[in-house]
Amino acid sequence: MSVEGYDLLIEEFKFLLEVEKPKVAEEKLVAAALGDRSENADYQAAKEKLRFIDKRLFYLNSMIEKSQIIDPSKLSHERVSFGSSVKILNLETDEEESYTICGVLESEPENGLISIHSPLARAMMGKAVEDEFKIKLPLTKKEYEIVEIFYKNIFSLKKNIRTKADFSFH
Repeated sequence: MSVEGYDLLIEEFKFLLEVEKPKVAEEKLVAAALGDRSENADYQAAKEKLRFIDKRLFYLNSMIEKSQIIDPSKLSHERVSFGSSVKILNLETDEEESYTICGVLESEPENGLISIHSPLARAMMGKAVEDEFKIKLPLTKKEYEIVEIFYKNIFSLKKNIRTKADFSFH
């Protein structure tokens, strides 16, 4: 994943751990003080929120531990690699398509950001300008040619960047 992607994971992890979890734990304590917990909707809701927060913290921690951080701005991009933006030509339709190869958690296929593990990205990896490649799809096979390889910051292309408002559990 990119440096920015990693930083965003860390930001969400810290926010949940240091802000959201203590706030919800306090809500749970206040609700518990109101009496019978079995029929206390506020207590049950806070308990459920804490469960969601703990699950998300566990997931984020796992992603942080497993992540491999790559700064694509330091790569040459003479050949397709992580962080490369690639213009390809569909040899059947003569249409150009553009994609940027990024990490799984950063991908937005609808915006041209494709995971490094996607079949298209795997087929392009290591290719240079004017190289041709084929990709097998369930019902057909497509042929492409690499037209251009360049670097553009992954996060400048993202349309769905999570913020602190997205980190909260409502």
